[in-house]
Amino acid sequence: MTRKERYRAFLAHFSDNNPDAETELNYGNPYELLVAVILSAQCTDKRINMVTPAIFKDFPTPEHLATSNFDELFPYIKSVSYPNNKTRHLLGMAKMLVEDFKAEIPSDINDLQKLPGVGRKTANVIASVVFNQPAMAVDTHVFRVSKRIGLVTQNAKTPIETERQLVNNIPEAHIPKAHHWLILHGRYTCLARKPKCESCKISYFCRYYEKNY
Repeated sequence: MTRKERYRAFLAHFSDNNPDAETELNYGNPYELLVAVILSAQCTDKRINMVTPAIFKDFPTPEHLATSNFDELFPYIKSVSYPNNKTRHLLGMAKMLVEDFKAEIPSDINDLQKLPGVGRKTANVIASVVFNQPAMAVDTHVFRVSKRIGLVTQNAKTPIETERQLVNNIPEAHIPKAHHWLILHGRYTCLARKPKCESCKISYFCRYYEKNY
């Protein structure tokens, strides 16, 4: 099967079987999503969804968060990965939002990446989920699964190379959903250590399955 054929099968399968795929992070507005995504780096969505309700309640706007301090915010975050850095990132992010962006979440990926704690992956998530832009956020799931399936060539050694190949081959209208398709498939089926190939619904177009079964 050619790579073009794999893309065609990938889009057809997930468009039919998971047309409403979305993030599993709980949020009510763009600011809350930004907080949640910053916290979610190298941590599970389940854990983040446990800690964010209290943060959203006590720091409901960027202005509230910007006037906080490390000692006040840290207890809300101490149970997630890298709590010290993430506490500082959230405080810095809120201050910059208020001072430079009038407390509004910017839609431009370059502007988003100016915010503390916001790398390219996080910026792409916000651009995609909030603003429905054709931005492909490449996390560990997307990086692994896109290679295993055969959507991305084996010489794509970095997230940015993976992002470029996916964006160049997936129609713009499908890119925001395709990000979630790859994440969810990696989270529940195409596991890192032992993919569930025996129950996988897309094995018929998967390069990994072709080679190993």
